[in-house]
Amino acid sequence: MIRKIIHIDEEKCNGCGACANACHEGAIGMVDGKAKLLRDDYCDGLGDCLPACPTGAITFVEREAAAYDEQAVLENKQKKEQPAPFMGCPGHAVKTFQRRARAEASVFRGEAESQLAQWPCQIKLAPVKAPYFQGAKLLIAADCTAYAYARFHEKFMRGKVTLVGCPKLDSVDYSEKLTQIIRENDIQSVTVARMEVPCCGGLEQAAITALKDSGKFIPWQVVTLSTDGRILD
Repeated sequence: MIRKIIHIDEEKCNGCGACANACHEGAIGMVDGKAKLLRDDYCDGLGDCLPACPTGAITFVEREAAAYDEQAVLENKQKKEQPAPFMGCPGHAVKTFQRRARAEASVFRGEAESQLAQWPCQIKLAPVKAPYFQGAKLLIAADCTAYAYARFHEKFMRGKVTLVGCPKLDSVDYSEKLTQIIRENDIQSVTVARMEVPCCGGLEQAAITALKDSGKFIPWQVVTLSTDGRILD
């Protein structure tokens, strides 16, 4: 049938992923760094993706296309919501922790409660599309910060998804991985917790680069801790 459907100009697409996030039907995906219409029958032709595109790469065209299939869209959404069975190392298995009831019980017993919201928490191990990233306030923390600052869980981790790493020990540039996480998920804010030592600057720079390269504008801040456990800024 001939109907109205979106068209994506790959030359204009900058790979920001805003249209894919705006498409409620899952018709648009990121392929090799470019937005692509994955299936004609997932596109309802309403154009929720158009205002999200900062480069004007998306337009309407009328062409031969399969009819919009609402049932197929619903089935695809349900499939995505169901976690795939985990077959790898237990240390890589994705877990989300519910803290409220346990925290109340711990306070009653006079115990401190961990505020780690998810597993894994290492930047290198965390899956880019883990469900706990959706709507998350993201804390990107240097490994040493939780040891230096006594109330780190309560002050910084509470209510956030925490990713930790050390650019000196890992000898990697985290910016590409962090860019993917910020670009492909609904991250609400980013806090970077680093130590005052120069090598921690690599973590801060990676986070700033990721924020810029993601194409998103979200609140962010950097907190620096001293080696003797004080908040410097």
